[in-house]
Amino acid sequence: MKRSSSLVIALLALLGLVAAACGSDNSGSASATTTTAKAVTGDITVFAAASLTESFKEIGAAFTKANPGAEATFSFDASSALVQQITQGAPADLFASADTANMDKLTMPGLNGTAPVVFATNLLAVIVAKGNPKGITGVADLANTDLRLVICAAEVPCGKYANQIFTTAGVTVNPVSLEQNVKGVATKVTAGEADAGIVYTTDVIAAGGKADAVAIPANINVIAKYPIASVKTSTKTDVDAAFITFLAGTDGQAILAKYGFGQP
Repeated sequence: MKRSSSLVIALLALLGLVAAACGSDNSGSASATTTTAKAVTGDITVFAAASLTESFKEIGAAFTKANPGAEATFSFDASSALVQQITQGAPADLFASADTANMDKLTMPGLNGTAPVVFATNLLAVIVAKGNPKGITGVADLANTDLRLVICAAEVPCGKYANQIFTTAGVTVNPVSLEQNVKGVATKVTAGEADAGIVYTTDVIAAGGKADAVAIPANINVIAKYPIASVKTSTKTDVDAAFITFLAGTDGQAILAKYGFGQP
């Protein structure tokens, strides 16, 4: 097996172990259950963190298959950008964030229609060009000034998490670019415009054979928690609730796991 495949498998195993270790702290978290609820009808708009792009598209299709009269349309971007749009009146029915801090921006002013439910977890990884031509072995190597490093902007969850990792590791970096969402970081690396970046484990998997991963040790890594809640202005509360239930259920959790997410 190639080294890159081994690294991705190791990242997935690490995510599973960390998620299991956090299993006792399940306040506000979703549990994987099977539901036989009556099918709902109606269309909803889901504002979701960019790192959920691939998994939510498949979940949306599966949700519609289970509820033929319902459909979820998605808007993907940084959680910070999405919650700002919602607070300014953008028409969203559900908000799925890559962190709890941006969800708080919805719940603190009372703009949520339901209590947030944590439905998934994620870990961070170093994304590098295919074959790792720069020979990066860990976070410490990202301090090399000859390296073209890209990370998310500080207000974006993946940027906040990256800075937490650098602080914990005692590493000072000089990124050449601060991206507005995690897909921007992955794209810069896969396009050859950067040598390395900090992304979620799921984004390395989503990149397929276009990039490799360098694992970040658990003692300096961050567990990203993903909460979802309906927006107060939503008029499709039954469909909102059904989507959240599907997401937390067996089928939704299986799809999330396929894309590298850990259970809440």
